[in-house]
Order: sequence, then C-alpha cells, then structure tokens
Amino acid sequence: MKTLVLKHKHEHGGCGCGCDNSNHVSSKGHHVHHFENGVCSCGMKRNDSNIKIEGSCAVQFTESEHEHESCGCCDHNDDDSDSESHRHSRSQKSAEIYKLAGLNCPSCAKKIERQVSKLTDVEYAELQFNLSQLSVVILKNKKETELKIKKIVKDLEPDVRVISESDKSNDKDSKSLFKDKTVFRVAISGILVALGLYFKSWSYSWVIFMVAYLMVGTDIIIRSAKNIARRELFDENFLMTIATFAAIFVGEYPEAVMVMLLYQIGEYFQGRAVDSSRKSIADLMDIRPEFANLKKDNKITKVAPDKVKINDVIIVKPGEKIPLDGVVIEGMTSIDTKALTGESLPRDIRKGDDVVSGSINIDGLITVKVTKTFGESAVSKILNLVQNASNKKAQTELKITKFAKYYTPIVVLIAVLIAVIPPLFITDASFEDWLIRGATFLVVSCPCALVISVPMSYFAGLGASSRHGVLVKGGNYLEALSNVDQILFDKTGTLTRGNFKVSEVIVENDKYTESQLLEMTAIVESQSTHPIAKSIVAAYGGTIDVSKMLIYKEIRGSGIEATIDDKNILIGNIKFLKANKIKVNSIDKTGTIVYIAINKMWAGSLVIKDEIKDTSQEAIGGLKNIGVRELTMLTGDRKSTADEVAKILKLDNYYSELMPDEKVQKVEERLKARTNGNLVFVGDGINDAPVLARADIGVAMGGVGSDAAIEAADVVIMNDDPAKLIDSISIAKFTSKIVKENIGLALGTKAIIMGFAIFGMAPMWLAIFGDVGISILAVFNAMRILKKY
Repeated sequence: MKTLVLKHKHEHGGCGCGCDNSNHVSSKGHHVHHFENGVCSCGMKRNDSNIKIEGSCAVQFTESEHEHESCGCCDHNDDDSDSESHRHSRSQKSAEIYKLAGLNCPSCAKKIERQVSKLTDVEYAELQFNLSQLSVVILKNKKETELKIKKIVKDLEPDVRVISESDKSNDKDSKSLFKDKTVFRVAISGILVALGLYFKSWSYSWVIFMVAYLMVGTDIIIRSAKNIARRELFDENFLMTIATFAAIFVGEYPEAVMVMLLYQIGEYFQGRAVDSSRKSIADLMDIRPEFANLKKDNKITKVAPDKVKINDVIIVKPGEKIPLDGVVIEGMTSIDTKALTGESLPRDIRKGDDVVSGSINIDGLITVKVTKTFGESAVSKILNLVQNASNKKAQTELKITKFAKYYTPIVVLIAVLIAVIPPLFITDASFEDWLIRGATFLVVSCPCALVISVPMSYFAGLGASSRHGVLVKGGNYLEALSNVDQILFDKTGTLTRGNFKVSEVIVENDKYTESQLLEMTAIVESQSTHPIAKSIVAAYGGTIDVSKMLIYKEIRGSGIEATIDDKNILIGNIKFLKANKIKVNSIDKTGTIVYIAINKMWAGSLVIKDEIKDTSQEAIGGLKNIGVRELTMLTGDRKSTADEVAKILKLDNYYSELMPDEKVQKVEERLKARTNGNLVFVGDGINDAPVLARADIGVAMGGVGSDAAIEAADVVIMNDDPAKLIDSISIAKFTSKIVKENIGLALGTKAIIMGFAIFGMAPMWLAIFGDVGISILAVFNAMRILKKY
C-alpha cells in the first residue's frame, strides 16, 4: 500500500481532487489517499485526472512511491520537472551541498537560487540563507554544472566563494580574503574622503571624491547593472546606485561617497553579525562525527562514517563522538547525550547496551558493532531534520517576503514622486533639493532589516529548541507553538513511563491455572512489539515455543486472535471480547486489564500497571503557568486507570477506553469547537501517527533516534520528557516576541527617517543607519534568543 499526499490549493473550500471523504482531510491542508493496486478506498485511481489541481500536479511522494522518473499521476513528464507547478520530491537522488562563504545578502540568495534552478541539468536547487548552504540535485554533467553555478554566484556576489562539501579547506581563506578586501577598500576610500574634504575649496576636489566613490561603489554599480540586464530590479544595489547617482547629479559628491562608504561599512558589520549568529547556532547543532575508528583484522583505520557498513566493528575512544548507531560488544563507559537530548547527566553503558551516534564517549574505551549505516543513523536523521527546518517558513516569514516584493517598487515610485512633483507645483522649490530628499528616502527604504532578521530569529529559536533536546521541524511549527490553546496527551509512554509489569493474574475458569494462562498469553503476545505485550512475556520468563501457535491475527487497538494447540484464544480489552460475543465482567482494579478468552469462554485476566513519569506533574503545572488553557488526556485504558492518572496530574479533562479512530474523532471535535489558538497532540510517535497528523501540531515522545517518531511528528522530544514542552513553548513565545520587536524596530525607524527625509531633515548618513544599522541591531536582537535559552 502506498500513500500520496495532495496539497490543497485553497485555504477554504474544496481541495479540487474530487474527493469529499472527510477521513482523507488533515488539518495541515492535505488530502491523504492510500492506494492499493492503484486504487484508493474512496474510489480514486492513482492516475485519475482529478488528481490534477487547477491544471497542475501537486503530488508529493513517499520515498518508496517514486520509483520511476515519471510520477504516473498525470500527463506531466520529466520535461516539466523545473516547473513551479510540477515539483516532485525525488528523494532517490542525493543533493550536492555547496557552502557559500561570505553570503550575507538575503535578496542575492534568492536570485542565486532562482538562477541555479533554471540550469538545464539541475533538477532542483534550494539555498538556505540561514545556513549559507546551497543544495542542488544535478542530473548530469556535474563538473560543467558546478562551473555554471560558480559563475552565477560570481556574477551576483563577486566576493562569495562556492565551496563543495568535500572541500572545506578554502572556507577560512575565502572569508579572510573577503574581509581583507573590504577593509582595504573602505580604508583607502576613507582616506580619500578626508583629503577631499580638506581640499574642498579646490575646484577639482570632485575628482578625489569620485575616485573614493568608485573605490567603494564600483562593485555595487556593476551588480546593479547586471541585475537590470536580467530584469531584476529593486534590490539594495539598485537603491544605492540610483540614490548616489542622484547625489552626484546635483553635485553632492561628499554625500554620494559617504552613502557608499557607510553602506559598505554597515554591510561588513552586518556580515560579521550574521556569520557570528550562524556560528552560534551551528555550534549548538554540531553533532556530526568527523570519523570512525574501523576495526578489521586487528587493525584500526580512521575512515569517514559513511564508509562503515552494518555489522562492521568500530572502536570509540574517550572524548570521541560515537559516529554510528550500534550495540556495545566490549567495554563500559559513560556517554554524554546532551547534544541529542538536552540531558546534562551522563548515561552509564556496558556490554549489550545500544548507543546512538552523536553522543560523546566520556571515560572508557568501547567496541561497538554497527547496526545502522550513517545515512540511517540517529545523528544523520537529526542533522537532516535540523537543516531542513529552515525550509518550512513561518507565516510571518512568508508575509515579510511578500511584503518586501511589493514594498520596494512602491517606495521607489514614492521617491520619484518626491523628487519630481514638489518642484513642479511649489513656488521656489529647488529640484536639486527635492532630488536629494527623494534619494535619501530611497536609501532608507531598503527592507534588508526585515528580510534578514525575521528568518534569523526563527533560526535562532530552532537552534535554542535543539539545545534543549527538542527538534522543531520548521519555523512554521515554532510560530504555531507560540499560540497554543489546548494540549491533548496520550497516556502510555507520554505521561507514564510505559514500563509495564504484570501485577496480578486472575483466573475465571477452573480448567486453567495462573501459569497456564500466563504461558498461553505470552506465546500470543510474543509476536507483538507493544510495551504491554513485552511485559507479559517478561512476566512469564520461560522459553516460548511459537510453533504451538498455528494462527495469529492482530486487530489494531483492540486485541489478538490466535490458535494454540487447537484452542481458539482471544486476548484484548473488554470491548474486544464482547464484540466476539464472550460473556465477560468488568474487573474493578487500577491498571490496564488484559482479558483472555479460550474457546469462546472467558478464562481470566491480567492486571498490568504502569508508573507516572517523574516530570509529568511538573509538565502539567508548568504548561498551565505559561498560558495553556486546557490539558486533556486521551487513552485506550479503562476509566478507573485514566481517572487515577488524571487526578494525580490535575488534568482538566480525560477520555478513556478510546480506539485509535476515536482518538482522531476527539481531536476533530476539539478542532471544530475551538475559538482561539492551536491544538497540540503529544504521543509516542508510533501508535498515535493518525492523531499526530490530524492535530495542528503533533509532538512525539521520540526517544533517542526513534525513526517512527521523527517521521510522524512536527516536533520531536528526544528524551521522552513531557516537561520539555514548557521549554519549547516558552522558546516559541519569546521568538515570536523578538520577531515582533524586529518588525516594529525596522518599520518604525524607517518610517521616522522617511518622514524626516521628505521634509529635508535627514542627511543620507542617517538613511544608511536606517538601513544597515537597523539590520545589525535586529540580528543582535535575534541572538538574544540563544542567550536567554
């Protein structure tokens, strides 16, 4: 069975795919269809023309689904792969990663991404400005395509260096070159400005100013000209060029030079601020192991982690990062998992224990048998998750991008009107004076502070969450977490430990003893991975002969039917037995009750108890203190067990004895009834996948490296601690506050300086402060998130 996810094209109304089955609609704006033999249960076929939405194909494939170059869902083919309306996720091709050292201009980053995407041999390109990283899926002609990519970058940003992932040695050199080059030009230009001002009375002093202007302004003018040739106007290069040309036109040479000089100085410090913030966040996420000590034939060789195979043996020395997931086969030590889970206390491990990549070996030498390749390891999945998080933009980010798109052309038009209209209608108005006012207005109008600081704020918030062992999959989910109205919790493994123990065996049929009941139940449950099943097997403790079991059928969320030695056995909850017409009475005991029927007769029950997590009470109290209105528990357990847990934790509400589909219904009811804020569901990420998908935000208690949790949820708590929710929501709220401050700072300052510019009260140097100066302040303000958390 395979799944297609069809994106909605509208926030309201129908999807357009032709399916009105409410079970296929998720709160994230998707239709989810499950295809078996090419047909979904709703009747839709995999190649149904109705799949096309408004003439475009908006199908996303799971990795297993996209087996061929053509998707097969519509009549689009590979020739359309570069179209915005037909972009498929082709996870089978790995992307080439390039570091763009010295890239500090967000609008230039967008242009680079757009130009690279248009290359013939490029299937997909994405530039993550926060990471200064370009990901490109190259179809063929790799070397030739790389040269084209470098040319595009050089044309748009001459001082930026393209460094492939396999060659990072030039990174430091390129930054140093960029820094020295900028400092040299600014220094020479500054000296020339001083000379020009000293000899200002000289009739040819303008020559000195023009040399100084060209020293710092040539690269900006060239970039502006190239952009105009590409029909890409209205970036900061264009604004600075037009403004300074206007100043030169009216003979204000010192003003023109000072604009370019201060702009270059501001850009330099802005770049330093952005680089510093990137490094701060990157350091938080620096869990990638650089090497593995591979042991073969009693020889130890240092190799790249991705060269190690499953069942290979590696040595991890004290102080080294564990490079791959595996099991300890020799030695004992303590490991630091703080980078993964946020836990400060080390964990003791010995022979037979599992270890995960990204942890740090503290004090012992261990030998590890590798159980997963690097690409499938915990550290690799977490790194991919963190790196891709910046792709999922918050609504505020998207609005700012859209705002900047229309804002810049509008202010250019206003600047032109300021320069032209007043001299035509106001007596004695000087054209030169109003031209300078318009140019000053133009300089301050650049939206850089917004375009840089808003995504940087969300990036810092994601980094801070990672530091606390909470992986948020995107700025959109971080933004959603800042406005949480109600949280629904699963019980087992979320609020409770999930460490079940059989506390009592109750016999209801004299034909069987306690040990016989426990043995038959253990044989059946040995085929299940559920924690309750494992506790039953552990309680039995004997050798399990699976050959006795002839038939096994699991009914998800209800129970199991099996045949052992010609005995028909039903094991599950009371609803399951009653549905199979078994006469059974409810057991009034605290805990989870497993009912057992043999040959259509109730034979007995097992009472299984779980423990509440130490931090669950702290989590519930803390979440109420930070403004979450309602906290509810959804569980399949009996009412008496749910009631006891709810009272201990002081939950606002609970629903018990729920089947998996009933949990989804409860979430849907809450979603329809809500009036404000977002709904969060917190589960174990394995059994609660449908509910996690249906909620506004799905939070999984992932444990270290839980594949199911990482795939299912929008937010993953790496150490299963529900109290981490307090951290993640607090970080989200503070991030939202910083974003609002930066927007207010940028727009407010610009509005004031624009007003002064119109009335001729703002010199151009003040306009430069309103542009790059505010950008620097906004970036530093965004970094307060990392300092606070």
